[in-house]
Amino acid sequence: MDLALDRIARAATDIDPTFLHSPQYVDEQLCARLGRRVLTKVETLNPLRSFKGRGADFLVGGLPAGTTVVCASTGGNFGQAIGYAARRHGLRADVFVPTDTSAVKLARSTATGAHVHAVDGDVRGAAEEYAAGAPDRVFVCDGRDAAIAEGAGTIGVELLSSPEPFDAVVLPVGDGALVTGVARWLKEHRPSVRIVGVGAQAAPALVRSWRVGEVVTVERENAFAAGISIVRPMPEAVERTRALVDDMVLVSDAALLAAMHLAAETLGVLLEPAGAAGLAALDQVEGDLVATVLTGANADLATYGLPLTANAEQTSAGAHL
Repeated sequence: MDLALDRIARAATDIDPTFLHSPQYVDEQLCARLGRRVLTKVETLNPLRSFKGRGADFLVGGLPAGTTVVCASTGGNFGQAIGYAARRHGLRADVFVPTDTSAVKLARSTATGAHVHAVDGDVRGAAEEYAAGAPDRVFVCDGRDAAIAEGAGTIGVELLSSPEPFDAVVLPVGDGALVTGVARWLKEHRPSVRIVGVGAQAAPALVRSWRVGEVVTVERENAFAAGISIVRPMPEAVERTRALVDDMVLVSDAALLAAMHLAAETLGVLLEPAGAAGLAALDQVEGDLVATVLTGANADLATYGLPLTANAEQTSAGAHL
């Protein structure tokens, strides 16, 4: 296993303190609506409104002076995090995004000082080609680079401070950095905890890859849950999830939208679709106390005006593979 426990422990003290020790608690209103006990960890109360700053800062902090950090960000949050971390460490960042990236995320990435390139087509390929064009450019990849998952693994360190043990943790999966980083720590320090990843039905690339044990490419049907909508996972992500994740489930767009409304009504948190994936999948996960992480709140508020389906408030409408 290439994710190192000692590096996760170091990240828990080394990365920007603004991303550490996010709130985690059992909310009685949420539990009453769900009919079960849930520990929620809120990763949206930081300058990026997402958990991505943990891994990005740990990775970028280890790069030499003068580096230009280059990345592809299909969802937008990773690019924003790289831009923020690069500015903090005095480096330049070039971020490649799809042309249909949310205006909210695009504006926030630009505000970090990153040089943003909108690409119609292969975003990762464009970023890699650009990085190869000069010796000071380094292509960094969410889902591939171990330091990103190790930084995200600090969430696992913090979850174990809960006074009440939880039986399972439910985490969104796009590129796999979050679920594998957290799982690496929990499997060592609380092996009884079940690790469950949640993908979007419309973009199940990593979930399908986990099932068959090799990289599976899918078409990106839509970008509703852009933060977890990838076309092709990295081989490293498939290998890590196969070793560390106990189960994977899928949720529909309707379930994600319902979970967003649920979080707004009970927790007062305006999640983006990918950030609500853990909540949307809770009816598929057993346990007396289940933990989940609210991973992002860079939502286009117009999304909250979309109509809920007739049964979306009552069921997550998710599906096991």
